[in-house]
Amino acid sequence: MSSGLDAIAAVAVALVGDRRRVVLGIAGAPGAGKSTLAAALVASVAAREGADWVAHVPMDGFHLADAQLDRLGARGRKGAPDTFDADGYAHLLGRVVDDPDSWVYAPGFDRVLEQPVAAAMVVPPSARLVVTEGNYLLLPEARWERARAHLAEVWFVTGDDDVRRRRLVDRHVEFGKEPTAAVAWVERTDEINAALVAAAAGRADRVVVNGPDGWVLTG
Repeated sequence: MSSGLDAIAAVAVALVGDRRRVVLGIAGAPGAGKSTLAAALVASVAAREGADWVAHVPMDGFHLADAQLDRLGARGRKGAPDTFDADGYAHLLGRVVDDPDSWVYAPGFDRVLEQPVAAAMVVPPSARLVVTEGNYLLLPEARWERARAHLAEVWFVTGDDDVRRRRLVDRHVEFGKEPTAAVAWVERTDEINAALVAAAAGRADRVVVNGPDGWVLTG
């Protein structure tokens, strides 16, 4: 068990060993704290090893744009597993691992627009550790397993579900939803996705508890 961000960062760095590059996946339900952990972990590793030694490639950049969701009749389920370009994500992770001497560009996600943004992020050749996070890295479906195959480990973030749901409602309100609409979206969409994610948690290599006293890595 490792407690505190510095100790967890040390575990992440140790994953690299003598390999040219590895990708660490961080999975968890919506609102569990995946993005917060990923950003903090990248910052901690950068302080320890240098800013160019670590890079961040979130899965969020592979959301289908609203134009495609409208075509599919899926805008009301935005965030569900089938509303992502999972094959494109797997292909990108393969490039990150297999072509470490190239600059690999990746899409980002604008939370104000709620749209992907092409080539908003980049993995430089100097990066030895790449952190990626997303809800569905552990799903037992072929297209998500193709992404999982490129990850050295996947850590599952968990915590208090009431706190997680409140965090989700607050996020939706912050980015434009009315409070009642935010609550409805969490209940109708986010919690369905959370149940799918929770069912696959046992496939994780390690668990990170997001608790009131900070981060604790187990396993």
